[in-house]
Amino acid sequence: MSTPLFHRAFSALALTGALLIASLTASAAQKSYTTTAPDGVTIAVQESGKLDGTPIIFIHGLLGSHLNWDAQLKSPQLQKYRLITYDLRGHGLSSKPSSAEAYTDGRRWANDLAAVIKVSHARKPVLVGWSLGGTVISNYLALFGDSRIAGAVYVDGVIELKPEQIVPHPAVYRDLNSPDLRTHLEAIRTFLGLCFYKKPTASTFEILFANAPIASWPMQRSVQAMTVAASSGLSKAKVPVLLIYGAHDALVQAKPTIARASAINPRIQSKLYAASGHAPFLEEPQRFNRDLSTFIAAIARR
Repeated sequence: MSTPLFHRAFSALALTGALLIASLTASAAQKSYTTTAPDGVTIAVQESGKLDGTPIIFIHGLLGSHLNWDAQLKSPQLQKYRLITYDLRGHGLSSKPSSAEAYTDGRRWANDLAAVIKVSHARKPVLVGWSLGGTVISNYLALFGDSRIAGAVYVDGVIELKPEQIVPHPAVYRDLNSPDLRTHLEAIRTFLGLCFYKKPTASTFEILFANAPIASWPMQRSVQAMTVAASSGLSKAKVPVLLIYGAHDALVQAKPTIARASAINPRIQSKLYAASGHAPFLEEPQRFNRDLSTFIAAIARR
């Protein structure tokens, strides 16, 4: 026969189970899906974190993929947000068109980001773009404005493809386009090495190196001529914009780049990480994740 004690214990267990189910429901199970850009390119999208959290869309850099953001996706501090990544055209699991026009027209990269925002139903996301990802944000702002986003973070982002902002490595960029496989792979290894002031773990570097050869060779040959609407894009941003750069960046001239961006839009905030190179989100992930969380919290208070 059931006893009152049994009923109370069973009720408590049921309540605990209901709370656990509610908690799991609020967390976005890791999922992957695709969207299609206006020119027919398929874009691979991934999600994790909290379904009802502020959405963050992470945009990786040249020769990368969504795997670049592992230190953010696995961060307990960032799990309260809805974490969205995607593979740029010509990278990772996204389509790899063969025509140069698919990569030189910056508006196409902007359209990809707009398609990700639409398919994910991300309401007022914060955009975080590393390196090449910064050009995607600028081109998006130029084409669509900032009405659909809450803010943007450039992480050693390329503001303009100009000599005073880009550290010259002509041999590296030449050899990235070499038809000789060994030359191409050695250039990739050199390029990835230039991304860091503080060397990553061997496992992190291996993932980065494995990402790179997946990237489209036509993309690598064409992307250096990509149109970047930095002036018209950044000048349109009324939402908060934060620049985070490594002081020892060996690919982008940090201080001139920050100065140029600030001249375009004086409202821009900036942080210079003294112990980082081109990848502060990997070199100083705890600080980066904390600064990103603080930036998002400040937006919420506005």
